[in-house]
Amino acid sequence: MSKSLYDTLEINENASSDEIKKAYRRLARKYHPDINKEKGAEEKFKEINAAYEVLSDENKKAQYDRFGDAMFGGQNFHDFSRAQGSNVNLDDLLSSLFGQGGFNAGNGSRFSFGGGFGGGSDFGFGGFDMPNLDIQEHIKIPFESAALGGSYHYSGRSGSFDIKIPVGIKDGETIRLKGKGNAHSGRSGDLLLKVQIAPSPEYTRQDDDLYKDFDISLKLALFGGKVTLPTLYGDVTLTIPPNTKNNQKFRIKAKGIKNRKTGITGDLYLKANIILPHSDTLSPELQTLLKEQLS
Repeated sequence: MSKSLYDTLEINENASSDEIKKAYRRLARKYHPDINKEKGAEEKFKEINAAYEVLSDENKKAQYDRFGDAMFGGQNFHDFSRAQGSNVNLDDLLSSLFGQGGFNAGNGSRFSFGGGFGGGSDFGFGGFDMPNLDIQEHIKIPFESAALGGSYHYSGRSGSFDIKIPVGIKDGETIRLKGKGNAHSGRSGDLLLKVQIAPSPEYTRQDDDLYKDFDISLKLALFGGKVTLPTLYGDVTLTIPPNTKNNQKFRIKAKGIKNRKTGITGDLYLKANIILPHSDTLSPELQTLLKEQLS
């Protein structure tokens, strides 16, 4: 018994529902009139949609598997659809053969074979029935989580669960969680979380480098010494040379942000802020000496 609907989708009669769906998507994209401008592409696209509507519906598929192309008067589906003329509505025609209220009622699809393919569709592109199942939301994460990675507890339209924050994520980047979007006809969209990074009271980020101010005493600036400073990766000991100037910068390698693409970690730049003692705290003798020595 000839069963040309399977030939239309280029699959065999034992194809699973997933194989039917994959074949349909591949061919629908190939022949969609907004993409394929060749002669006959629109008619082919209609045939592909009609074949999928039958074979993706359990009841319609059972009827077709039983009777085959006898339902089309013994013709294969290609010749049958061509014989109907260009103005026929295949939706109405096939619904009269298979019943169940037509193809806009069975499995939630919204094809209309008799209409155009303009930009008024609610889905994807043109008239291609691919509903957007993705969910887009915003999350705000701490600065340290963005720099070092970590865990974030999401609670929103997709449910409530923990997600992994990748190391070095940047402000405005999007985290995509596969299969966490809306569901429709056996498909699931993705959850897209646009990341906003909370400002840090300590650090400023420029690409993969970090900048931070630190305080030192006048004595340390004048005569040098060592100071221990906290970083995102633990404490570091910094050597301060004599005669350090205010706002002088010190570079500590590989204490910035790790770049996920290159694997290279940026640097940390520390800017000295010299704290001057209040003159009232100095002894009269030292005040006199400073007045004599300082120009």
